[in-house]
Amino acid sequence: MHYFKLTIMVVSTLRIDTLSRIMEEMEKEKYHIIGNHSAYKKCHWTHEALTEGRYCYKGKFYGIESHRCVQMTPTAAWCWFRCIHCWRLEPEDIGLEWDETKLPITDDPEYIAEKSIEEHKRAVSGYLGRKGVDPNMAKEAMKPAHVAISLTGEPTLYDRLGELIHEYHKRGLTTFLVTSGVRPDVLASLEEEPTQLFVSIQAPNERKHKLINRPIVANSWNLFLKTLEILPSFSSPTVIRMTMIKGFNMSEEDAKDFAKLIEMAMPTYIEVKAYMHVGPSTLRLSRDAMPRHSEVREFAKLMEKYTGYKIISEHVPSRIVLLSKLDKPIQIGNAWSDKWNWATKDTEDDIHGEYAEAELDSGNNQC
Repeated sequence: MHYFKLTIMVVSTLRIDTLSRIMEEMEKEKYHIIGNHSAYKKCHWTHEALTEGRYCYKGKFYGIESHRCVQMTPTAAWCWFRCIHCWRLEPEDIGLEWDETKLPITDDPEYIAEKSIEEHKRAVSGYLGRKGVDPNMAKEAMKPAHVAISLTGEPTLYDRLGELIHEYHKRGLTTFLVTSGVRPDVLASLEEEPTQLFVSIQAPNERKHKLINRPIVANSWNLFLKTLEILPSFSSPTVIRMTMIKGFNMSEEDAKDFAKLIEMAMPTYIEVKAYMHVGPSTLRLSRDAMPRHSEVREFAKLMEKYTGYKIISEHVPSRIVLLSKLDKPIQIGNAWSDKWNWATKDTEDDIHGEYAEAELDSGNNQC
């Protein structure tokens, strides 16, 4: 009996010590830890919007105001994939092992919503009265209007995700949910849909899924396909977000295979975006794996050819191209103006924008 108690104490201590170490490492990367498993991090584009008046691709495509966008995750260090391109902290990155398949504790969604908004306000409060920052924009930033539930980890591993989305909507914020699609059961039973749902795709077939996504659970490819099958049932706009990794998933044959997945999912939009060489992903991939915008555009043209979706916008600083069967995107936020919107031609290049630090083999996570 005493041995049993001692075993439980040792296991519990190891779990606490491991979680503490994980969170310490994330704090070094400027994540703001919320409770037991969530995190907030100020986006690169929040700073750009406040200091330079430049919005991210979500601003250009959907009208999201970057300075009023809360970038957060309810699952900071938990995911069913160990993707080669991901900037997420993975066990081998710090020499620790933990159970990435489920959260050890579940915090209340109201607490997570409140604290993530609070962390955003704290992060942008330093811009109030700052030289060169529009005071009106700084004040607007203190009243967030949107939440990107992405950042790192797999959000659908948080059992109360639908309640969390409801908490944000109740406070008047719109939501973008980004998932790898491994929990179709959770997506199918959400109490409340996000304003827009994104499913990330990197692999065009099961063989490359195992190579690129490196799943740690069985049957993940079939679970992903099930997510694509239920995607047309959502009333909110849906997006297939494709991360392009040079040398891995950008051939014409890849485009044909991706097109089959698109046909199954019937999304509102397709986003074709370059991999970014930042964070722990630099330990797994070389900088050469990061395609230039011209290469992303050429692959997007292949997707046009094989899917029937048309290129309707692009954001060169973010190396991303938007395709849809719509003539123009559905406006969600208020970033658009007569001078700048989804149809505006970019005048900036793709090196001095979002990918500037990545080109130097360093950089912070982007949203």
